[in-house]
Amino acid sequence: MSTESAHGESGAHGFDPAGRPDAGRDERPLTALLTDLAQETGDLVRKEVELARAELAEKATQATRGAVSLAVGGAVCFLGLIFLLLSATLALANVVPPWAAALIVGGAVLLIGGIMVLSGRSRLSADNLQPRRTVETLKEDGRWAKAQIGR
Repeated sequence: MSTESAHGESGAHGFDPAGRPDAGRDERPLTALLTDLAQETGDLVRKEVELARAELAEKATQATRGAVSLAVGGAVCFLGLIFLLLSATLALANVVPPWAAALIVGGAVLLIGGIMVLSGRSRLSADNLQPRRTVETLKEDGRWAKAQIGR
């Protein structure tokens, strides 16, 4: 009894008329497989480059915000220094309570500026600017490529 008569049609359940298992499986030549691998690798590299560009643009925006915060913090510190100098001038010129007010204001402005400078500096740290998603996907792609080669 042939495979065709037992199953009602040729190739049922993964057998061809000659009775070989898995004949329905794609049996392409090695050159076609290598061409596909090269094409898929090229597509993967293009996608990784796109991801890296997007992530680096995001990190550039983050760096810009940090730089702006540093600049504003520096300007605020400079204003605080002006107030401290003004308070010293008032203290020397006139030993009356107005200098104490200028000293308190100058100290507060310096404190606020210092906090802003520290905040901007932490945003610009190398750890925050690392493209983490791209690094992770590159690692995954390496594992995928090794698995493909191992087949």
